[in-house]
This record gives sequence, structure tokens and C-alpha cells, in this order.
Amino acid sequence: MLEKEKTEIIAAGIKLDRYGLISLSGGNVSVRVDQETLLVTPSGMMYEEMVPADVLVMNSDGKVIEGARRPSVDTIAIRYIFQQMPEVNAVIHTHQPYATGIGLVVDRIDCDVTTLANTAKGPVNVAPYSSAASIDMGYAVVDHIGDQLAVVLKNHGVVTIGKNLKEALYAAVYLEEAAKTLYVAHSYGGDIAKLNDEQIRTAVEVFKDYGQVKQ
Repeated sequence: MLEKEKTEIIAAGIKLDRYGLISLSGGNVSVRVDQETLLVTPSGMMYEEMVPADVLVMNSDGKVIEGARRPSVDTIAIRYIFQQMPEVNAVIHTHQPYATGIGLVVDRIDCDVTTLANTAKGPVNVAPYSSAASIDMGYAVVDHIGDQLAVVLKNHGVVTIGKNLKEALYAAVYLEEAAKTLYVAHSYGGDIAKLNDEQIRTAVEVFKDYGQVKQ
């Protein structure tokens, strides 16, 4: 059941590892298939060791309808995000170090590089701390993400969302790239060259035509 979607979820998780956004079995990836069906990665498994059968199929009430593994401990928060944000079909949670680290000292990661505008749609807010395995994590995401596709959970990690898995993945990867860039810039101690609102809006619009059109 849903083998293609499960395979895509595992591939996304492997990319998170490849780009240094998770370590070992950290984080999770989930997809809304339809209004009644969610796919959620299992708890405590490394992505390169997963097979499609390890990805859980759940209904909207959180009942496992296919799969023998324990679902991610963050499932309660993931379900809340999907329930409150009907336009969202993919949720990724990471512990990416640069964005998380910057979130320890600021309440917003400013949008000063075009790739962050392209993929996260603007500056990324930092939500107050919320524990893993609690619905508070879902509250934090919904209350603080705004119109963007990413939010930092202070002392915890990052959550990105998207209309599909690719959009959520790009937001996570390019947020970390932007965070690295800002870290380097701040290390020099000078003033940061800022993007203005118009430049950010243009970068958001330009990315809508990015990539190849399916024939």
C-alpha cells in the first residue's frame, strides 16, 4: 500500500542525513496522502536502514492501519499540524545544528539570502521551547510559522512544511544553508547586507517557476 510514497519519504530522510540536517535516527518525515490517510516514519530508525514496510500508514485519528513499527514519538504534534493547516501535505522535523543554534540567540532568522526567500518564503520565526513527543510542538509550529514554510523550535530543532514533500525538503535544506551563510557573515563582525521586502517578494515569485515542467 502506497509503496511509491513510502519510498519517497525514505529518500527524503536519506537526503536530510546527506545534508547534515539530522544525525542517526533523529527527526521525522510525514506526508498527508488524503484527508483520512497519513504516512509517518517510525521511531528510532535510521533512514538508510528503512524499507517501505517500515513507514506507518495512519488514519486521521492516529490509528495505525498498516505497519508493525512504532510511529514517531512526534506523531501527536504532526497530526495537529495537519489538522490545523489543511493546505499542508508534508511535514519534516530535523535537529539541524546551524538553524537550531542561531535560534538559541535570536527570535527570528532574517531573510538575507535569496535561497531562504525562494524556499521558506521569507524570514523564519523562532518559537518558544516545546518538548518532543508532545502536542506542544504542534502548537508551537502552528502559532509561530506564519506565512513561511519553516520555523525553528528553540532549544529543539526545526519544522518545515509544504504542499508536497519536495517543498518541505527544500525549505529545510536551504534554511540550513542560509544559517551557515549568516554564521559566516556574523563572524566577521560587520554590518549584514540586508534584503528589503521588495527583493524578498521578488525572490519568492521567481522560485515559483523554478525547475522543469512535467510533459
